[in-house]
Amino acid sequence: MKKISFYLLIMFVLGSNISLSQNIDSLLNQGLIKFQEQNYELSVEIYTKVLGIEQDNINALLQRSFVYNIKGDYNKAIKDLSRVIELEPNFVSAYISRGSIYNKLKNYNIALVDFNKAIVLDDKNQDAYNNRGWTKKFLGDIKGACKDWKKSKKMGNSEAKIILKNNHCK
Repeated sequence: MKKISFYLLIMFVLGSNISLSQNIDSLLNQGLIKFQEQNYELSVEIYTKVLGIEQDNINALLQRSFVYNIKGDYNKAIKDLSRVIELEPNFVSAYISRGSIYNKLKNYNIALVDFNKAIVLDDKNQDAYNNRGWTKKFLGDIKGACKDWKKSKKMGNSEAKIILKNNHCK
């Protein structure tokens, strides 16, 4: 009898976890759909609901940060991206996204730190070099900006090709 009860308890716990996981996946999909429909308020509500169930859900934090960014809620986006980085310190795109927001806020020195970190983690990331190029330009380091854009172009970044073609480095 004890073995059967223990077995039933295990099955219940496993079943609950599967059901919870499916619920979270369903909510994440709903949030994405609302985002694509440009219903940003509802998208944020859905991602926040996911985080109420699983506070460290990286997908929900990342997606909500994108919505906040589009809405212009930059500080909230930075907060979510910072949490993603706490949870996954090697998540390159989180550094790039956060650095891009710091650029929007004209916090260029902080943005530079994020782009530098992204490049340390992935020295073949075109976007990190391209964005760092803009940051360096904003800081008055044209030579450094051009070096980053040329490196990004060499890796195949089409935006860097346009930047260089438009004489940003003459």
